[in-house]
Amino acid sequence: MNKSVKYSPEVRERAVRLVFEHQGEYESQWAAIGSIAGKIGCTPETLRK
Repeated sequence: MNKSVKYSPEVRERAVRLVFEHQGEYESQWAAIGSIAGKIGCTPETLRK
């Protein structure tokens, strides 16, 4: 059974900002998303959306 986790607007905003600020350090935007998602405790697909 999947459990839906609600992230606060502040966490969501910070995660998206981190992707845009650091995507140049990765081969692709997806690579940046995967790395940052792991650090904040969500799946890459959740962060991508």
